[in-house]
Amino acid sequence: MSLSLEGFITIMNGWPPEAVWAIMALICFSTILIMLRFFGAAGIYVYMAVAIVIANIQVTKAVQFNVYPNPVALGTVVFASTYLCTDILTEYYGRAFARRGLWIGFAALSLSTVLMTLTLGFAPMTAEQAGQDMAWALPNHDAMMALFKPAPALLVAGMTSYIISQYNDIWVYLLVRRLTGVRFLWLRNNASTMVSAFIDNTIFSILAWVVFAPEPIGLKPLFFTFILGTYFERVFLAILDTPFMYLARWCLPASDSVPYEAEWAEARVAERRFVRL
Repeated sequence: MSLSLEGFITIMNGWPPEAVWAIMALICFSTILIMLRFFGAAGIYVYMAVAIVIANIQVTKAVQFNVYPNPVALGTVVFASTYLCTDILTEYYGRAFARRGLWIGFAALSLSTVLMTLTLGFAPMTAEQAGQDMAWALPNHDAMMALFKPAPALLVAGMTSYIISQYNDIWVYLLVRRLTGVRFLWLRNNASTMVSAFIDNTIFSILAWVVFAPEPIGLKPLFFTFILGTYFERVFLAILDTPFMYLARWCLPASDSVPYEAEWAEARVAERRFVRL
């Protein structure tokens, strides 16, 4: 199995990186709908928890895409898919569910960081201690150090930008829904994600590369390289996930249709009050 998987990875290494990117995006968005269909809001929570952890591992690998002049750190696709999760929860379950998903993702990242830090706290074995039976484990400590060694500045910057941008995503989504009513699902989905993605990139870049950086970068590279560097990719992902936002309505478990209808009834009342004001 391992040889077969290694062979498949070798084959993918020969593909254009954009093709692997597209497959990853399709798998992420499709998995969200599958988890929604079988597990409802709980399935979305599980996906968000896994996605946040995976995105923070992926960011340690950089890839040279054909459409970018400079290498780009991975993690954008998986992390951006969490905005689709937040929008689905806000649309079909309500603000309280969306906020709960946000904090579950935060808790998953925090717990994984603590547990992996403790794992790294075990001193690596020597070749003599490992012997022949456990020799396979000798390189794994350094591999784990490369993937899971927490960089405090990046961790704080990432968690801060994640919480603020996700709260903003929920707020903007509900604002657009209040202004437009039950129409224009595509508008509230895209507007909330695009605004929140820009906020996320801005807060993370300022904290990581200016506030906490030993040698702060200049304003020009901060804005054009780090803030805008992956923003247009996230805008494209927001547009790409729009059909999945519409399909989510048909993937709701039958038992979850009642809270969905109740939420929309409440939204219509709020809309009428807003119009009177």
